[in-house]
Amino acid sequence: MALIWLRVALIFYGAGLLYALVALTRTSEILSKVALHAAYLGMVLHFVSLTEAVVETGQFTLASVHNSESLLAFLIMVVFMLAYAVYKTTSPGIVVFPLVFLLTFVAATGQQPLVFTSLAMKKGWLAAHILMIFTGYAALFLSFGASLLYLLQERALKSKGSSGMFSRLPALQVIDDIGYRSLLLGFPFMTLGLIAGSVVAQSIYGRVDLFDPKILLSVLMWAVYLVMVYTRLSAGWRGRRAAMLASVAFVAAIVAWAANYFSGMHRFIAS
Repeated sequence: MALIWLRVALIFYGAGLLYALVALTRTSEILSKVALHAAYLGMVLHFVSLTEAVVETGQFTLASVHNSESLLAFLIMVVFMLAYAVYKTTSPGIVVFPLVFLLTFVAATGQQPLVFTSLAMKKGWLAAHILMIFTGYAALFLSFGASLLYLLQERALKSKGSSGMFSRLPALQVIDDIGYRSLLLGFPFMTLGLIAGSVVAQSIYGRVDLFDPKILLSVLMWAVYLVMVYTRLSAGWRGRRAAMLASVAFVAAIVAWAANYFSGMHRFIAS
């Protein structure tokens, strides 16, 4: 049942993907509203799917890489909805909806379930570690989406070409603020998640292998995250410079995520 609910959610997320594609060439207020409501319904069904997965496995910790991608997609949508509740703009959806659709599609169409080789992943008390890390990822991705929109809007304004989707984007200050607040939301979760992960590794393996690809790249990603927070709070970076740094952090996050497949402590294998 979990997979069925996820595939139904994917259909609703498809409306968001359509909105993102149409918004590249023209604006549609009706499609924007439809996409928002469809994304909300998709998020609800997505939550049902994740809940069913917990009931079926009897534990929160993820039994497959596909489930992890599903959880990440869900949390990205939750963070997006929180941003919408504050700023009343679906503009970040131009970036968020395709990403959520892609992650959900991968999760919903996986043929072979993949399981963690790590014995630690069978412990239910890893739930806090997983949730905090993934929430950090989700907030970082939204920050990247806002930063990308900032760069596009800034370029359009300089070239006096504010048409199509650019004519519907909020002011640069609003876009920058979305990216900034998303960053402040995600950094504490990412930090606590890494701390929890190190405690888990120490408890299960008796050590923290800093040369493990996943751990090393996650620490480097956190360092980029820290630089972003510092430049925002202390150096007063805003606008273009902050947006460029957010793009670098996004690339670092993608690399760290991909490192799951090469990690001794996070490795996935076919069951």
